[in-house]
Amino acid sequence: MKLVAGLGNPGPRYRGTYHNIGFDVVDEIARRAGVAFGASPADALAAKVTVGVEPAWLVKPLTFMNLSGQAVGALARYYRLDPADVLVVVDDVALETGRLRIRRGGSAGGHNGLKSVIEHLGTEGFPRVRVGVGRGDARRDLADHVLAKIGADDRARLEEAVARAADAVECVIAEGTDAAMNRYNRDPGAEAPDVP
Repeated sequence: MKLVAGLGNPGPRYRGTYHNIGFDVVDEIARRAGVAFGASPADALAAKVTVGVEPAWLVKPLTFMNLSGQAVGALARYYRLDPADVLVVVDDVALETGRLRIRRGGSAGGHNGLKSVIEHLGTEGFPRVRVGVGRGDARRDLADHVLAKIGADDRARLEEAVARAADAVECVIAEGTDAAMNRYNRDPGAEAPDVP
């Protein structure tokens, strides 16, 4: 059993913002599976899916981004999951728009949602899928960028990135983190290496 937590902020004000890419990814997986989100044993919406033969809970914390760990930690304890079975999907301003980076663990990298999850799981040792949203205009406050609606210039790239991130999450569930890292961490625009 896996817990896939897409991080974001609840409510219509934040729908379609860069910071809600995590929500968008788990929404895409739920759409593909034909399931709807409902109540959960924590302050989050949840939907159960099966990828291949592996069951997983898709989760959208309702605690707002900076307190995401409260819901993620509570659900990990409720389902008696090891941190390695909790996969977190987040936006990343340090990555080029549309780029994916999958890791088995690591620091929060300045992301407050990840910082909260680390605090509530008590470890950095959980996998994550980071979706690049870029830095935006360097003259603009970073918080203003991530809380802004996705701009027309970025929309197509991020729609494609959400679909690829959903593929990557499904790969983590069915085949493991290493397989997903090997398949999705390369630049989508790069040519595939020649295989003899």
